[in-house]
Amino acid sequence: MNTVPILPPAPSEEFSPLRWQQDHLRLLDQTLLPATEVWLDCTTPEQVAVAIRRLAVRGAPAIGIAAAYGLVLSLRNAAANFVADFEAAALLLGATRPTAVNLHWALDFGRRVFAPAAAGGVADARAALLDWAQAVHAADIAANRRLGAHARGLFAAGDRVLTHCNAGALATGGYGTAIGVIRAAWEAGLVEQVWV
Repeated sequence: MNTVPILPPAPSEEFSPLRWQQDHLRLLDQTLLPATEVWLDCTTPEQVAVAIRRLAVRGAPAIGIAAAYGLVLSLRNAAANFVADFEAAALLLGATRPTAVNLHWALDFGRRVFAPAAAGGVADARAALLDWAQAVHAADIAANRRLGAHARGLFAAGDRVLTHCNAGALATGGYGTAIGVIRAAWEAGLVEQVWV
């Protein structure tokens, strides 16, 4: 088995359906694919919630990452009651997909990041949440690449693969889970053909 580590590329090199740009979240509207590529600029947690609810964001990992950034946006224009604004955003985001495990994991973890940082004020809380959300995003891409690196050893040169899942870069922070495995095997020259 190949033990060469797979390092994540620089963010500019990795495709992701989610992008944090300066002060807002850009989401690829997956409801319009493949005919049209439209990016949604979300500046509020309400906009992120609508995108999750109407399936503009798809795939458990991508939904969790979007929710993490939605928590950051809850503090974008926060006032004196920023703690209440944060909790209202967490409840709103949580109601979008009640059975989405990654969504609720992100919201619960985000609350744990927010609580100690809030003592320093809204700027500290927002900075801590943004650092955490970006780390969650990067960790998802890195985990997908590790999954692909480990699983490519299951393939042999000339293999043909059949998949029925939406588990590529669009469903994750980037690279993909099941499709990431196929992608890693293809990049290693092992996959000849993929049926989708």
